[in-house]
Amino acid sequence: MEKNLLGRDFPFADGILDGKTALVCGASKGIGRATALVLARAGCRVIACARSVGDLESLIEEMHGSEHEKLVLDMESLESISTSVSDLGSVDILVNNSGGPPGGPLLGNSIEDFEGPFARHLHASHILTKELVPGMERSGSGRIVNIISTSVREPIDNIGLSNTLRGAMASWSKSLSRELPACITINNILPGFTDTDRLGSLASSISSKTGKKVEEVQENWINSVPIQRLIDPLETAIAVVWLCLPSSGAVRGVSLAVDGGRMRSI
Repeated sequence: MEKNLLGRDFPFADGILDGKTALVCGASKGIGRATALVLARAGCRVIACARSVGDLESLIEEMHGSEHEKLVLDMESLESISTSVSDLGSVDILVNNSGGPPGGPLLGNSIEDFEGPFARHLHASHILTKELVPGMERSGSGRIVNIISTSVREPIDNIGLSNTLRGAMASWSKSLSRELPACITINNILPGFTDTDRLGSLASSISSKTGKKVEEVQENWINSVPIQRLIDPLETAIAVVWLCLPSSGAVRGVSLAVDGGRMRSI
């Protein structure tokens, strides 16, 4: 898959986003890492943001090019976000992305369980957007893409807290799509069952709570998807890049599913 998407069959012209700077949150692994790689291939200067120094350093090496940089930041430390971002200079593309909370039934969560996930995703995204939108407006162009989940349309069993958080993100984004300057778009990507460490952890969590084998949980997921496989994170990243193109300026306030056809809703 990687050879086809990032090799000679890369679906966009190399350098199509030359001159753009992208801040990618949650870039150390999974969809965030894939997004950073694809944006770099498209020509962006990438600022890769996450907590893990080691994972970010290996990503920078993989992207190649001295222009890319890492930003070590804990998104739950809200007071440090504004200070860190103010030192970055102009940013043209913001990818809001954060790992989801642990699985489990919604009523099994306390109020305190909501605080960390909402801080690192919804609250951090709001702070980043407020900080970066003025610069995007001055430059005459901006793209904001939020990595959420198909659960904003069809809640997924056993991840009630995540369903709640993703729904809040989608409503936040749609509201902003009516308020942002005309030159800035905001859209959501709704990943389906994607082959990431997060999905593996979720399978293990469901297995421990239901007694089903991890392999059975994963098989049930695959059987529910018309393409009969998990999504490659690079496939999701390609959709992110498309939303960031100058030619995608008329796409605004949408939630684009990259789910292999899993959802039944229109």
